Amino acid sequence: MAKTELKTKKTDASVADFIDRVADEGRRTDAMKVLEIFKRVTREEPKMWGPSIVGFGHRVLKYDSGREMDWMVIGFSPRKANIVLYLFDGFDKFSELLAGLGKHRTGVSCLYLKRMSDVDMDVLEELVSASFAHCKKN
Repeated sequence: MAKTELKTKKTDASVADFIDRVADEGRRTDAMKVLEIFKRVTREEPKMWGPSIVGFGHRVLKYDSGREMDWMVIGFSPRKANIVLYLFDGFDKFSELLAGLGKHRTGVSCLYLKRMSDVDMDVLEELVSASFAHCKKN
């Protein structure tokens, strides 16, 4: 089956410029902290995916239907209400780490953080590292 054409694609836009444009100073500072963690863990250069997601790595997602699409391995976005971490393979396998993380919410594959001061940065780095390794392997 052919690859699905997405609106959110890797671009040549500047990650630094994107983060510099985050209006809220606290959210901008938190985004820089997340950026440093992701860079350290992945050892990959960040790329913009669409206008508002900072992604690391590349993989082809394959669905049971046979549909395929190009996507990042992990990423994040400093949204107005939360910093959203895209850690793609769900959170069931990370329940112990999440228990020690601090204030957060999860979606199917998203981790929502209000502010970095609410979380244990060492646990966050472990979570990002575990997710990146798992996603790269699968």
